[in-house]
Amino acid sequence: MLKAARKIRRGKTARSVTALMLREMETTFGRSPGGYLWAVAEPVAAIALLSVAFGLALRAPALGSSFALFYATGYLPFTMTLDTANKVANAIRFSRPLLTYPAVTFVDALLARFVLNLLTHALVFCLVIGGIVMLLGARVTPDLPLVLSSMAMAAVLGLGVGTLNCLLFNTWPLWERIWQIVTRPLFLVSGIFFLPEDIPLPWSTWLALNPVVHVVAEMRRGLYAGYEAPGLSHVYVYGLGLGCLAFGLALLGRQHRRILEEG
Repeated sequence: MLKAARKIRRGKTARSVTALMLREMETTFGRSPGGYLWAVAEPVAAIALLSVAFGLALRAPALGSSFALFYATGYLPFTMTLDTANKVANAIRFSRPLLTYPAVTFVDALLARFVLNLLTHALVFCLVIGGIVMLLGARVTPDLPLVLSSMAMAAVLGLGVGTLNCLLFNTWPLWERIWQIVTRPLFLVSGIFFLPEDIPLPWSTWLALNPVVHVVAEMRRGLYAGYEAPGLSHVYVYGLGLGCLAFGLALLGRQHRRILEEG
C-alpha cells in the first residue's frame, strides 16, 4: 500500500510539474516576438560586447587565445546560477493561482521553475559554446564530466539559494530589495573577467567566499586542458546549496499556507 501511494504521489508530482513548466514556457517565451531566441541573444550580445571591449585593451585573455570563449565560460555559468536562484525564488508568486488546487504543491512550483530554467540554460550553453567553436574557430578540449559538474554545482546552488529566498521574499519583502543590491557586484567578482589565482592575497581569500567563483572555475577546468583551478572547493558550493535548500524547504513547509493566504 505504501509503495502504491508513493507511486501515485510521484505520478501526480510529475503531471503537476509538467503542467507548470508548459504554462511558464507559454507565459515567458510564447507571448514575446522571437520567444526562445531572446534566451540565446542576450548572452551572445553580452559576450560579444565583453570580447570587443577587452580585446581592444588586452592582447590575450587570461586563458587560451579566444576572448569570446574565455568570457563565455565565465558569463554562462554565472547567469545559470543567478537566474536559477531568482526564478526559483519567485516560484510561489508566479504560480500562486494554481497553488490553491490540492493537486499542486509549493514543491511542484519550485521544481517546475528549476527544471525549465536549468534546461533552458543548458541549451543556451551548448548553442553559444558550439557557435564560438564553429564560427570563431576557438580551440577547446572539453571534459564532459567537468562541464556537467559545473552545471550541477550551478543547479544545486541556484536551487538552494532560490528556495531560501522564496521564503524570505514572501515573509520579509525588504530582503528582495537587499538581495538585488547585494548581487549586483557579483558580476564583477565572480571570475568572469579574470582568474581567481591572479588576485593577490588577502583579496583572493575573500573572493573565494563567493560560491559562484567555484562554479566558474569548474567550468573552465572542463573546457581548458591543463587548467587546475587552485582553490576550487566542491564541498563549499554543495554544502552551501544543500544547506540553504534544506533550511528553505523546512521553513516553507510550515509557512507556505500563510504565504498563500496573505498573498
